Amino acid sequence: MDTLTEDVLKSSEIEGEKLDRGQVRSSIARRLGIEIAGLTTADRNVVGVVEMMLDATLALRPAANSATPCSIWHAALCPTGRSGMSRINVGAWRDDKKGPMQVVSGPIGRDRVHYEAPVAARLREK
Repeated sequence: MDTLTEDVLKSSEIEGEKLDRGQVRSSIARRLGIEIAGLTTADRNVVGVVEMMLDATLALRPAANSATPCSIWHAALCPTGRSGMSRINVGAWRDDKKGPMQVVSGPIGRDRVHYEAPVAARLREK
């Protein structure tokens, strides 16, 4: 439990998300069927992150295919179909209609690009 909780918390921190430790622990316990007294209720975004992380680390099945990130993980991470004010096409590969996907920080106009993804056409299965 402790290791899984830390994995979820630290992975989320890398993305700039600070999750509540109690909610993460509670969601993991429920997902694994562990009964612990006094579990807190987890927000749906915490539940989504926990579902995705546990699926990626504990699932005993063949290597992931395109259906895994698009349908299961994407839907778990984006249950409302939105990211802030932006609509997300959940369960579909991204396109480059609005330019390349980038990880940025800083104020608009003075932002810093930390990562720019490969062009979307490279994501398609052959």
